[in-house]
Amino acid sequence: MRAGGAGIPGFYTATGYGTVVSDGDFPIKYNPGGQGVAIASEPKEIKEFDGKPYVLEHGYRADFAIVKAWKADKLGNLVYRGSANNFN
Repeated sequence: MRAGGAGIPGFYTATGYGTVVSDGDFPIKYNPGGQGVAIASEPKEIKEFDGKPYVLEHGYRADFAIVKAWKADKLGNLVYRGSANNFN
């Protein structure tokens, strides 16, 4: 979600290579009663960089965010207190 929120449409990661998520056929929706898979995922794009395989992951864009602040005004300006100033 951080990538999508920053405007990055996708990124390559080595983390998911060789898993059922990267290879496809990951169950997205099951048939009624839980017997069998109705919809399975497609295989993800894989590229090699410096001889190491990477999987293309798409950035997620959220419709809204929940933010905790000390106080806010009607324009949406927020004031933070204490350690809430870091956004890591």
